[in-house]
Amino acid sequence: MVTIKILGPGCANCKRLASLAEQALGEVRAEQPNFDGTVEKVTDMAEFLNYGLLSTPGLVVNEKLVSSGRLPSPKTIAEWIREAVQASSA
Repeated sequence: MVTIKILGPGCANCKRLASLAEQALGEVRAEQPNFDGTVEKVTDMAEFLNYGLLSTPGLVVNEKLVSSGRLPSPKTIAEWIREAVQASSA
């Protein structure tokens, strides 16, 4: 199971990042039909600090901050998801 968290106050970029993450999940699911992953939205500023986020939106994959203050491509997000899957199965 891979957990993706979108850290942000709910602005347009936060919503866009959530959409990009969903696209990336779809890409990984197409390759690995048994893959299980979810996207959560986190709007609590105190929780942002727990991840060291300084600029929103932030993207966390399996509790690791992988992006902040930008909108990575679905392809890049999918690669981070694949890396998380490999790390959890190692």
